[in-house]
Amino acid sequence: MFMEVLTIGDQARRDLIDQKSGEAATVTGIDSDKGEEPQQSYSSFDAIFDLTADEKPDYIPKYLPNEGQPVFLGAVKQQLASLLSEHMGHIHCQVAGVNALPTFLERDRLELSIFDNNSRQNINNTLQTLQWDVEEVADRVGMVSPRIVFMIINEACFTLQEGTAGIDDINTAMKRGTNYPQGPFEWADATGIAHVYETLASVYHDTHDERYKVCPLLKTKYLRKEAFMR
Repeated sequence: MFMEVLTIGDQARRDLIDQKSGEAATVTGIDSDKGEEPQQSYSSFDAIFDLTADEKPDYIPKYLPNEGQPVFLGAVKQQLASLLSEHMGHIHCQVAGVNALPTFLERDRLELSIFDNNSRQNINNTLQTLQWDVEEVADRVGMVSPRIVFMIINEACFTLQEGTAGIDDINTAMKRGTNYPQGPFEWADATGIAHVYETLASVYHDTHDERYKVCPLLKTKYLRKEAFMR
């Protein structure tokens, strides 16, 4: 089965979906930052990926009425249930949340949460057609992988702030100790400081777990729009 897919979001993440889909789909992309609209109707697509829905939810009402359409929403900074709460009673598409953050979207397995158990089969069939592997997780702010990685980045920021070790030493120690491909500061830069900060802030607001309380150094980098490695 050949699919027509609509992607909504920034150019970099739209391009990733295009690359991951390969020959299984024709991908049409629109830029959420520019408020673009597709030339054809939303209902004409076999699937929709709204990759920045947890940052810019303005598009959500435009495809929710589409009966049975598989829709994948970026749902890391907001819980999927929160994104859809004001639309209850008007959801006719089949919705899943995905981890669409940079560096995570590139992974072989797509982290995914299901909104309605009745849609699970159709959601999985769609992803199988696109030849993607998935890892289903609970619908929670931060999902699973971002919580773990960003908590490590946050702890590294505290270590740096206290003067215990420098950036290069911390990066090297993490790569050697965990076999991660990048150190925490390299990973923060690659993902984007804003994504790290905003996700941690959302998780802390949701859980009040001190492990996710944003380090002042990380907050300063976010506010100053500075990277760690350059």
